[in-house]
Amino acid sequence: MKAASQALRLQKPKRIVVAVPVAAEETCNEFRMTVDEIVCAYTPEPFMAVGIWYQDFSQTTDEEVQRLLRQAEQQAISQHSQVG
Repeated sequence: MKAASQALRLQKPKRIVVAVPVAAEETCNEFRMTVDEIVCAYTPEPFMAVGIWYQDFSQTTDEEVQRLLRQAEQQAISQHSQVG
């Protein structure tokens, strides 16, 4: 999320809003310094690890991420060509 928000900042958006269902309070506070708004729905104490708050916290493979990025790029190109 940190890398994504930093990369997005380079695109000069009007606002960057980060929203997460669960996070450590410390992490939410760190983001307040780098994004325009952060929404942390639940900040349990003690936090321990993000995975314990989910029924299914399976990892996303590199291949899956690459496929999703290609799909998003194709959708963006398609939407852009429909507008223009």
